[in-house]
Amino acid sequence: MVVRAAGVSKRFSAYTHRPTSIKERLVRGRLEHDDFWALRDITLDIEAGQTVGLIGANGSGKSTLLKILAGILRPTAGAVDVTGRTASLLELGAGFNGELTGRENVYLNAAMLGLTRREVDSLFDDIVEFAELGNFIDGAVKHYSSGMYVRLGFAVAVHVDPDVLLVDEVLAVGDEAFAAKCLAKISEFQAEGRTILVVSHSLDMIQAVCDRAVVLSAGRVIHDGAADEGVQVLRAVLSTATQKRAEEAGSDQASVVACLGVELFDRGGRPHMEAAAGDGIRLHVRLRLEEPRSLVVRVVITGHFDLPMFVLQTPTAVELPIGESEVIFTVDQLPPLEGTFSLAVGVEDGRGGSVAAAARYEHRLHIRSGHGHGLLAVPHIAAVRPAGGAAVISPKAPT
Repeated sequence: MVVRAAGVSKRFSAYTHRPTSIKERLVRGRLEHDDFWALRDITLDIEAGQTVGLIGANGSGKSTLLKILAGILRPTAGAVDVTGRTASLLELGAGFNGELTGRENVYLNAAMLGLTRREVDSLFDDIVEFAELGNFIDGAVKHYSSGMYVRLGFAVAVHVDPDVLLVDEVLAVGDEAFAAKCLAKISEFQAEGRTILVVSHSLDMIQAVCDRAVVLSAGRVIHDGAADEGVQVLRAVLSTATQKRAEEAGSDQASVVACLGVELFDRGGRPHMEAAAGDGIRLHVRLRLEEPRSLVVRVVITGHFDLPMFVLQTPTAVELPIGESEVIFTVDQLPPLEGTFSLAVGVEDGRGGSVAAAARYEHRLHIRSGHGHGLLAVPHIAAVRPAGGAAVISPKAPT
């Protein structure tokens, strides 16, 4: 095995109060904190030459697991063993020193991955050409755009001759042409028999690139198998699959739990399927149970291509009785989105994480932002430079 994780768990502590002085620290004694388990008992074996996608909803633990495999985080429990040279692109700008130039960061990153200066000298021109940075390579990286960060980070990662390549969602920041170049490089690595782990929300890309998918939910593995099957399981969890496929994923539990519907109300309690960005809304999910169950209930608001825009979820499993129940989600302020979005409901068993029910609804949520330009309102500045004159700067704030 090239990558092995045995019983890996990771706990983070969220401090509810931090002392502001030494006196307060001595008086209060131990710091007050709540424990949050990002991963629980993950066991994973990956053979040489496999391309594995780590997928799941936001907060499922996939990026945390990738960081543990990369050696950036230590597991609270369990053990990890990775054989061979590992190159990782996990976070935008991770491993870069903003005060150094792109050239200096190339040498720094490559040295951290075990290359000598002579080896980097021989690779440098190829790295710069792949990154398409040109003269910007000698500028401080703190002035780079997000796309430039990604291009340079990926270029270094793929040119250090890695045995194992770990790639997080940051590829989504790059433009379409560079994304195609990255996928071509990944295909080249696959042909050479290298091992690749990819975290992505693009399920179409996971199906196209990966031969295996590991689905995480609430820090646990709920599926490990063929990429197509894994994508379908996740779509059932996110409720973006069809009802029939969701029931197949939930197997016998689908007959125990049924989604009866979802209703949307405005601040005044009036039924409404249209709201403005910044408005408060309530979503009522109606369920019917044939027997008492501990369940995690999730509402997913999706845009085009089933891309989750935001997710509402019960923080822990809730105990629901036999018969009909309502789970109410309150949103104090809608995000600055513009468009029409689909509603879906997913229900998981609180003990095992398996899909208990899922439903997708034909009615849509309409959100008006008022800015009228694209999906999001993005603050920006427009500069006009007349020939031979000084620039005229016009700030534009979101409305």
